[in-house]
Amino acid sequence: MEIVHITAECYPAAKAGGLADVAGALPKYQNLAGHKASVIMPFYHNKFRNTHTFSNIFSGYARLADITYTFHVLIPEGLDLGFDLFMIDIPGLFDRESIYSYNDDTERFITFQIAAANWLCAWEKPADIIHCHDQHTGFLPFMLSKVWDYRRFENVPSVFTIHNGEYQGQFGMNNLNYLPPFHSFFSGLIEWEGDINPMASGIKCAWKVTTVSPGYMEEISHSMSGLEKLLRIERGKCTGILNGIDTEIWNPETDPMLETNYGIDDVDEGKTAIKEQLCNQFGLDPNKPLFSFIGRLAKEKGADVLPDVVYQTSAGFPGEQNILVLGSGEKNIQDGFLTLEQQFRGNFSSYIGYNEKLAHSIYAGSDFLLMPSRVEPCGLNQLYALRYGTIPIVRRTGGLRDTVTDMGDGGFGFCHDQCTTHDVTHAMSRAKAFYQYPELMTSIRRHVMGIDHSWNKAAAEYIELYKSLK
Repeated sequence: MEIVHITAECYPAAKAGGLADVAGALPKYQNLAGHKASVIMPFYHNKFRNTHTFSNIFSGYARLADITYTFHVLIPEGLDLGFDLFMIDIPGLFDRESIYSYNDDTERFITFQIAAANWLCAWEKPADIIHCHDQHTGFLPFMLSKVWDYRRFENVPSVFTIHNGEYQGQFGMNNLNYLPPFHSFFSGLIEWEGDINPMASGIKCAWKVTTVSPGYMEEISHSMSGLEKLLRIERGKCTGILNGIDTEIWNPETDPMLETNYGIDDVDEGKTAIKEQLCNQFGLDPNKPLFSFIGRLAKEKGADVLPDVVYQTSAGFPGEQNILVLGSGEKNIQDGFLTLEQQFRGNFSSYIGYNEKLAHSIYAGSDFLLMPSRVEPCGLNQLYALRYGTIPIVRRTGGLRDTVTDMGDGGFGFCHDQCTTHDVTHAMSRAKAFYQYPELMTSIRRHVMGIDHSWNKAAAEYIELYKSLK
């Protein structure tokens, strides 16, 4: 079966969040299962571009309203990702470093979708499955079935995966001419509540709709920034498939980003060595439990409660724990952390920005990982933490609820119900009490490292979904 994934992000070429990790792993595991999976994404002028060489395998044109763009399809040379990576270069739109957050993002990603469709038309034989990811590719299921130029794809099944339903990409009907010509009879398939909405279009037009966890599918059926009614209408073709992780990259026994490698049998020794390195680097005490947070400093991730968590735990119970934060985002949260560093030096530190090597070290060297997310469609950080023997402290939401069971319920993590200072600090106090029993800590660490969250199971579920469409 030939599967084409179309996405705005794909690790290691461009990453803003978990979407990149999914797009960089799922096709690899589908290929390992005996299928032919590839990825189509934009060509950003970022570090990946500057450190690799590329071959141009196709050139064409993509028309957006009254503007015609030239595009080129490039492939990286000498790089084995486990799948073919096709990168669409559109000068004037994607010759920039960042993935998102430009004023013309609507125009950029619609043009990308038109270019991807035009290139797919040049293939000798259509793929068996077109798998689109998030709103940046949400028009493709519509275009490939209803736009006159692409009607050769009308019998090719499409799958649309919602990674984050909060970002829908809607814009005004006055820009309807951004899309290639189609019969006005079908205009309802791209509209929702008076706007053109690519997320809604993907849900309406794809043959199947998936989310990245069963829990998130249930949640967005009741709350999805205005699309919950549509999800309930289309519920019959929707399913939640839990993401996996790439266990070749995320493997503490072989991870080249770790100063010390370790496995289940020597987990305590390995984590202790890396924890000492981290604490020395950030001026923390390696003899105290280390709580860490990795991610965007945004309300969606619950990061806005963390400054008060740091204050309450460090001022109320001085010296009982260390807290380390890695991430960037909202300026007021970042500024709060910088102030707290001065006030609680020796108990709290932060790295504002992102550093992939440091992230691996934090997953490995921490005792506990904080994830107080308000919204977490799947969550990969808790899966990375488990793989490295770090116990997650999570809010019961989305994929966190699907993957972490509380100690009190016979599980291996610490869970709370609300994204509040009280709930987080209470969960931390339970974790600190548990930390006082090193033999139990070792037992739990070994248990969670053995849980299989690889992509093998998820890839197989997607293959079965594809087969049901043929």
